[in-house]
Amino acid sequence: MESQQPFRILTVCTGNICRSPVAERLLQAGLDQVQAGAFEVRSAGTRAMVGDPIQPLSADIVHNFGGRSEAFAARQLNSRILRETDLVLAMTQKHRGEVLQLDASLLKRTFTIREFARMLAVLESREVASDADAAPSASIGDFWRSLATRAASVRHLALPGDPSENDVIDPYRRGEDAYRQMEDELAPAILGILRYARITAPATR
Repeated sequence: MESQQPFRILTVCTGNICRSPVAERLLQAGLDQVQAGAFEVRSAGTRAMVGDPIQPLSADIVHNFGGRSEAFAARQLNSRILRETDLVLAMTQKHRGEVLQLDASLLKRTFTIREFARMLAVLESREVASDADAAPSASIGDFWRSLATRAASVRHLALPGDPSENDVIDPYRRGEDAYRQMEDELAPAILGILRYARITAPATR
């Protein structure tokens, strides 16, 4: 039977005011265009500045890409949040490790956002090369619940030249140049994930 529950994505950084809110809001905006209600994207921080809004320069990035930054409040990552999550996209390898310290059962469903985007690119290239029909026969939610396992299976084909290429810089208190670098590292990953969502979405009936 087709699952009616949205596919739940959690983005994770440290303070939950710079990087993970940008990923949350832009992924949600883009995935809503794929199929409204099929995805639920939230964020949390490993040492969250609980209750704080998105940092102004991060909010500017969200707005520039067509997202909304209003009604956001940082929240602390905990086991309860993780239990309600289908896929965790961490901003750095360290954050990924901290997620797994809280819930080791998420090992095959937790990635850095940049490595996950590379894995999806590998999956896409394989599907094109084999002339496979990438569109899911099940619901989008069920398709994405099986995606983490398929992505993990090609991890060895998506390794970066430098491990630091898995991470997104923390721009907090570092000025506009750091925020631009964050955008340069984060935006391609978000766009890659959204691209894969679009090409694998069922045709509109």
